[in-house]
Amino acid sequence: MKKILLVILLSMFCFANMEFSDPKPTFDNPRKVVYSLHTGDLKKINSIIGSMYNILKEYPSESLKIVVVAYGKGLRTLRKDFDKATILRIKSLMQYDVEFIGCKNTMDSMHWKKEDFLDGVDFVQAGIAEIIEKKVAGYIGIDAY
Repeated sequence: MKKILLVILLSMFCFANMEFSDPKPTFDNPRKVVYSLHTGDLKKINSIIGSMYNILKEYPSESLKIVVVAYGKGLRTLRKDFDKATILRIKSLMQYDVEFIGCKNTMDSMHWKKEDFLDGVDFVQAGIAEIIEKKVAGYIGIDAY
């Protein structure tokens, strides 16, 4: 009897579908998420990237907009000389239209140049201010520690 209940419970979890709240996400009204990336810890960074892949799997194509704002220690993640496996994952996310934005203030304080960063990374003067503006514009903030 316990085995049957276990099989039933596992089946429920395997076939559970995401139920979206109203208004449902669409191309014209996507869910909008902004990640605040300010850690330099490789394990945490890869966990954060994994969470992005997970939410991309749940939403219909083009009904989700993800923006990652990197500043402080997190900006290092977007450099061309960062961990190669992580860079491949970031480039893959870029192909799914995940937008990566770097902080010029951090870049300047570290004496880095735009050429040091992956192609496709956009820059704003202050990463924190960009996160504030994204939240005002309706983005749901995810603080990535």
